[in-house]
Amino acid sequence: MPDKMETPAIGVTGGPRLLLRVEGLALLIAMVALYAWQGTSWWLFAVLFFTPDLSFAGYLLGSRPGAIVYNTVHTTVVPGAVLGIGVALGQPLAVALALIWLAHIGFDRALGYGLKYPDGFGFTHLGRIGRAAS
Repeated sequence: MPDKMETPAIGVTGGPRLLLRVEGLALLIAMVALYAWQGTSWWLFAVLFFTPDLSFAGYLLGSRPGAIVYNTVHTTVVPGAVLGIGVALGQPLAVALALIWLAHIGFDRALGYGLKYPDGFGFTHLGRIGRAAS
């Protein structure tokens, strides 16, 4: 019997994992293209692109709250709604913020940073990352 039980592998693997990462890349490219088409300041894009990563601070409260905070900020639902509302109400700043946010999510997914499980930051729906991958 082993001394300790290993956490089972979490996340998608193989071809589906690759497709999900390519999907993230497609999201990134599409949002950057729409941002360029909108003609908003690239300074705004550069300053805000990594802002969603401030959600890492949720991990100061532990793995479970950290995963909840991170996942809330890194799912496409809220920025998608902001984008739709911004377009419907003719609010270019809301549209720009949503495009930056969605581009960030696509960037993360393309790099393999998926939504988190409460086991720890390294356990994602796209597989293990960081020290958890060892």
